Amino acid sequence: MRSQDLDDYLNGPFTVVVKESCDGMGDVSEKHGSGPAVPEKAVRFSFTVMRITIEQGSQNVKVFEEPKPNSELCCKPLCLMLADESDHETLTAILSPLIAEREAMKSSELTLEMGGIPRTFKFIFRGTGYDEKLVREVEGLEASGSVYICTLCDATRLEASQNLVFHSITRSHAENLQRYEVWRSNPYHESVEELRDRVKGVSAKPFIETVPSIDALHCDIGNAAEFYKIFQLEIGEVYKHPNASKEERKRWQATLDKHLRKRMNLKPIMRMNGNFARKLMTQETVDAVCELIPSEERHEALRELMDLYLKMKPVWRSSCPAKECPESLCQYSFNSQRFAELLSTKFKYRYEGKITNYFHKTLAHV
Repeated sequence: MRSQDLDDYLNGPFTVVVKESCDGMGDVSEKHGSGPAVPEKAVRFSFTVMRITIEQGSQNVKVFEEPKPNSELCCKPLCLMLADESDHETLTAILSPLIAEREAMKSSELTLEMGGIPRTFKFIFRGTGYDEKLVREVEGLEASGSVYICTLCDATRLEASQNLVFHSITRSHAENLQRYEVWRSNPYHESVEELRDRVKGVSAKPFIETVPSIDALHCDIGNAAEFYKIFQLEIGEVYKHPNASKEERKRWQATLDKHLRKRMNLKPIMRMNGNFARKLMTQETVDAVCELIPSEERHEALRELMDLYLKMKPVWRSSCPAKECPESLCQYSFNSQRFAELLSTKFKYRYEGKITNYFHKTLAHV
């Protein structure tokens, strides 16, 4: 408070903004030994104090702001559970008391004695630290293979592929709860298909409120997996010969893997991860891939696609794009529209009538 030129006897109310995160930690099984039989996966629910402000006259003065909000150093675990993140019943049983307590905190004030003065704090919780899988799990949505492609809007996969850029963020926790009620009670006596269309893919009771956001790491991973696939299809010239056999497609992947290993020192992996995604998504990779593609026109299309992607990427990677990459932010709308145009023309063979979850989020919601 002194560093912000505030009187250190101010007693509040201070407003504390807390970011909530929850993620599966993968396999934590004990490889040897004979401990108790427990699930071999773990889930961690944690929080980060993002900022603390106090009202002074007509404005909010910042008392504290977390300088590195995405660092694991400021992310405090609140609940570690031995459970599979896909196990809905266990997850709800363990987290429900915690969520109930949070709901109570939202509408009350906490008084703490600090520096000999009782000070009051109000809390705002923002559930932004969830990946898409967990958002779907806790907000009652169908899994990611669903025809309802997005956790932020009601678009179906077909609608998202026909209109790549213009979608608004419309889903909310309150609406999901209402839709679950409709799904459960079927007030209009509709068939399953009609009912599902009415509730837009809500099929379980939402139990944690999340804030619409995009998980940057999974955005990178999902998009890199898609580029990796495009590279293979370009090697096989699918734009000319769409009906290739499984064996041919495997051959293209082997050719790509071998070439990336030789030229980029990129070893093939079973499943896309953040490190591989970061190394793959460069202009050097595209130059290497172009060596395997005869058509100059396709070289240009691939290079432009990667160039646009790399210009867009800083916007969803940064904590505050307006401060950290204002130029990329200004150009984002133009770049995303051009990217969408390329997908629907030069890469029509892959994106006619379908689009991946993260290409949709990258183009329509960032």
